[in-house]
Amino acid sequence: MSYNEVGQMDYMEDERDAVDSMDEINEEYYAAEDANLDDYDMLTKVTDTSAAQARKGKDVQGIPWDRLNITRESYRLTRLDQYMNYENIPLSGEAVDKECQQTEKGSNYFEFFHNTRLVKPTILHFQLRNLVWATSKHDVYLISNYSVMHWSSLLQNLTEVLNFSGHIVPTEKHPGSLSEGLTQTQISTLAVKDRFLVAGGFHGELVCKCLDKPGVSFCARTTFQENAITNAIEIFNSSSGGLHFTTSNNDCGVREYDMERFQLLNHFRFPWPVNHTSVSPDRKLLTVVGDALDGLLVDARNGKTVASVMGHRDYSFASAWHPEGRIFATGNQDKTCRVWDSRNLSLPLAVLKGNMGAIRSVHFSSDGQFLVMAEAADFVHIYSTEADFKKRQEIDFFGEISGASLSPDDESLYIGLWDRTYASLLHYNRRHTYGYLDSLM
Repeated sequence: MSYNEVGQMDYMEDERDAVDSMDEINEEYYAAEDANLDDYDMLTKVTDTSAAQARKGKDVQGIPWDRLNITRESYRLTRLDQYMNYENIPLSGEAVDKECQQTEKGSNYFEFFHNTRLVKPTILHFQLRNLVWATSKHDVYLISNYSVMHWSSLLQNLTEVLNFSGHIVPTEKHPGSLSEGLTQTQISTLAVKDRFLVAGGFHGELVCKCLDKPGVSFCARTTFQENAITNAIEIFNSSSGGLHFTTSNNDCGVREYDMERFQLLNHFRFPWPVNHTSVSPDRKLLTVVGDALDGLLVDARNGKTVASVMGHRDYSFASAWHPEGRIFATGNQDKTCRVWDSRNLSLPLAVLKGNMGAIRSVHFSSDGQFLVMAEAADFVHIYSTEADFKKRQEIDFFGEISGASLSPDDESLYIGLWDRTYASLLHYNRRHTYGYLDSLM
């Protein structure tokens, strides 16, 4: 990720209309009728939406379309026409249209269950959207302003796990840990797995916490270079059985740590800032993507390049491996997700096009049946791998996406929405051939 703090702020100013999408809807409402305090209260006091309410016609986000001067369908067309996708390579999104695979929309693999307004996901950097992690079908961890929050959909309870606005000091002693701790850390990325949490900061900070213990286990700076933002973190089970994690940083480095002693095991360097790294299921390969058109397949033991991954027209910010271990996917600012077979990289298996913006998050389900592809805003697509990515479900809403996460058992899908008025956490449940009542169990 090319980082320029002033440039980032300029972009965020330019994108204000896209990010704060529902502000435009409120303006449409006030243009339609003279608003009084009661009208405003109705618009802003948005409530949760259940599956039963949605079936009766309530908007899943609680947007009162019947009181607005525009229909949902008309506003969707406006968004598609006016949303500005961020590109490092001009017009990269238009250049790929001829390559994209035709897909059949209309599948229904996951069904809406609940939209929670108590949860307010936020985004620090507009290009980094891995800020929501489901550790079970009921438990979700996410970033909200300076805090890591835990949401229990079973208990309908929101609790703070870590607050980074003040001073954080490690409660354990490990070589390389900053005994003096960290102050006012701006969290750019997050990963949570197997009761461990790792947060990465805007200046290369790392904070590691065991969710079963009080306090923080480890605090460090990966580097003291100025341009060192932590772009992505992945926690994985190593070939030896221990839990490890990788960090992808803007200083062109990929680092691997163990999670028992939090020691640096590997440090691989690349010619460009690294935006995302994912480890193959057999732990032999890494996908490495960043501020370059081409990605890399890298030997996980020594960091040597095995192959280049060529085809995208812009910079990539997401990657994921299919659990079977041969296929992987990459998400790019050219509005495509490309699916690759690691045995033959001459052409992608599929080129999947987003509707509106960059593909900032991709995940395969644990059972390998689905690929979840999240755009920067408004759309999450779920593709069937069994149908060779030719059938998909499209989840359609309004707002910037802070993250999309499947639970480890693939039973729940959570989507974090960042919006000034309608921020929330969307919850979808896996559909089965048998039916249930709307139960959390």
